[in-house]
Parts: sequence; C-alpha cells; structure tokens
Amino acid sequence: MPKVVDPAERRLLLAEAVLRVMRRDGLEQASVRNVAREAGLSMGSLRHYFASQSELMVFAFRTVINRIESRLAGLEPEADPRRRAQSVLTELLPLDDERRAENEVWLAFTSRAMVDPVLGSLRDKGYDALRAGCEAMVTDLSAAGLAPTDIPAEAERLHALLDGLAVHAAMRPDIHTAESLTAAIARHLDALATERASRDAAGGTGRCPCSGP
Repeated sequence: MPKVVDPAERRLLLAEAVLRVMRRDGLEQASVRNVAREAGLSMGSLRHYFASQSELMVFAFRTVINRIESRLAGLEPEADPRRRAQSVLTELLPLDDERRAENEVWLAFTSRAMVDPVLGSLRDKGYDALRAGCEAMVTDLSAAGLAPTDIPAEAERLHALLDGLAVHAAMRPDIHTAESLTAAIARHLDALATERASRDAAGGTGRCPCSGP
C-alpha cells in the first residue's frame, strides 16, 4: 500500500528545509535543488507542492510569521500593563536559538523582499502589524500613567528600538545577548514611566520640573 502523505505536513517540512539552508548557507543558496536535497526529496516531489522558488520562499516567510503570531497568542494573560508590555516585547526579540534563527531568516527575507513584490507585501504587513502593536502597547501604558501621552511618537520610538535590537543581535550575538536585550527593554519601559511622571509633575507641559524655566 502506498504511503499516505499529508500535503500540509510536507509543505511545512519543505519550509523548515528552506529556513535551515538560509541560516546555514545564506539566502542565495536556497534554490529548489538545494532545498529538495535538504528535505530528502526529489526536485519533482518539491515541485508537486511548490511550482516555483518564489512560491516556496513566500510560504517559508509566512511560516516564520505564523510562528511568531502563535507564540504571542499563547502568552499568559497579564493584568499589569508594565509586565504585559515586557512579556510581549521580549517575545519579539531573539532570546533563544529558535528566535535567533527566525530573526536571521526574517532579515534575509526582508532583503529579498526589495526585489520580490509578493515577499514585499508580506514584509509590509509584518511591519504594519508590529507598528500597530507598538502603538497599542504605548496606548495601554499611557492610560496607566506609565508612558507619555504622545502615542504616535512613542510608538515610533519603541518600534525603532525593537528593530534596532533585532539587527544588532543578528550582527553581534556575542555582545547583544538575551540578558542585554531584556535589560534594554526594561530600561526603555522605565524611562517611559519616568518621563511621564516628570511631565505630570510639571503640569503636563512636557518639561521636567528640574529643567528650569
């Protein structure tokens, strides 16, 4: 009796092979031939599930996005807005092997998206989702008196911090460790709360009371 193959499982297996090849050898080596070899399949078998390399790349990119979204959805509910923000923000950073791999692959896909319109669309959706998440988080913190009230500006600053930490962690993981990344997020949240307290003490003028006239 021929073996029954689950198409969804096989497509995921191929996406995993793409990610391994990309991380080990670079995006330029993630050809149909190399990915098929990595997955232990023939090129003909791979093309049964993906008609082109572009289609395979898009599916692999979506796989990374789905993983991140699934982890965020699985976070334990947290009533305290500061702890909730810390939990979500650290989940988005490359603090372990799985997330480091995803971060490196995400950056590679982002580069490829400059010349691939479909990948570009996925990149833009990911960017917009992260930006909206930062805005929602700052709104939540601001409502609790833990962040300034200029939501757009603070959301942009938080978004830039996350992107910068992710890039730095990919470039120099020996310097930007899980501990240092977590500490950077904690310092930023502390700074937001301190800035809000200073502005409130100054009567909402935006000036720290110690800054003088």
